[in-house]
Amino acid sequence: MRALRQNWLPALKGAYQDEGWHHLGAAVELPKQYHIDHLFKKEFRGRTIDDGILTIGLESTTTEKVSDFYTQNPFPNYDEFEDIDSLINKSEKNVFMKSLKREIGFSKTIIEVGSGTSQFSINLAARTNNNVIAFDPTRASLVLGRDFARRNGISNCIFVNADLLLDPFEPGSFDVVWCSGVLHHTRDPKAGFKIISKWVKKDGIIIIGLYNKYGRLRTVFRQKLFTLFLRSQFGRRLVFLLDPILRKDISKEKKDAWFQDQYEHPVESLHTFDEVSGWFEDEGIEFVTAYPKADFQDFDFRNLLKKTGKGDAVTRFYAQVGMIFSHLGSEGGLFLVIGRKS
Repeated sequence: MRALRQNWLPALKGAYQDEGWHHLGAAVELPKQYHIDHLFKKEFRGRTIDDGILTIGLESTTTEKVSDFYTQNPFPNYDEFEDIDSLINKSEKNVFMKSLKREIGFSKTIIEVGSGTSQFSINLAARTNNNVIAFDPTRASLVLGRDFARRNGISNCIFVNADLLLDPFEPGSFDVVWCSGVLHHTRDPKAGFKIISKWVKKDGIIIIGLYNKYGRLRTVFRQKLFTLFLRSQFGRRLVFLLDPILRKDISKEKKDAWFQDQYEHPVESLHTFDEVSGWFEDEGIEFVTAYPKADFQDFDFRNLLKKTGKGDAVTRFYAQVGMIFSHLGSEGGLFLVIGRKS
């Protein structure tokens, strides 16, 4: 769900202060040159970067279908950002994003799998000495990110155009793997997770975001209505009346992008906490925490990587059903699970 991902979970808002954090970042010396060839498996090494984007290729017709969709509907654009300062200022208003960047720290190798227009990746790279790879199958989206990075002198964000199912990276290449709003748009989400989980270093962090089977019911209902009315203009107007995001005072471009992403996407699947927890166990990923929390406790945005409990079958079920009636259900029903490679 690219709209939610690229807004860095706008529902997770807060205003706590972390004085001096961004000033420290500004003082860190950026790498003069970032070599990434060693991160790739041998068969993918030696590729040249073509006008700022390293192209590996696509593996499946499903990926091509999704790439074609986002070529026509790249989201989000950079119209609201004049420069890197405005991008960072927006991220610092988001308690989740601000805390995540603080906890990641410096001198890390990070990949955003399915980066879209790469605003998340660029923010993680900005004013740090982290090496960040923005990885996406849609070149048109990466071009928007590349151009913004060039205009703002962000040299430590590298753009890679490829399909995650090609599995191009060596195991243990990254300190942090972020993949939110992506796997549910692939032909085999579990297989995709198995691949990206291998890319995490020992003790590294993986964060995935997926559509929740229960939390997304409101959106699914509106999708069914749109289909019932034969995807007509009347059906579209009805969805605009019912969707809380589309009722907001935002630009026509943002509304159109949201509608396309939520109601016209060619590939979509739904998942549960227990299902994803099983994925983690199968790949040797230790569960750290989830949002929403699975044990009825408040989510600690200041300590995102602090290990919490999984609750039990009852608390997990109610946590997911509760998404229907919260802002998470209003904004598409995306849930996050965070793990650490053991």
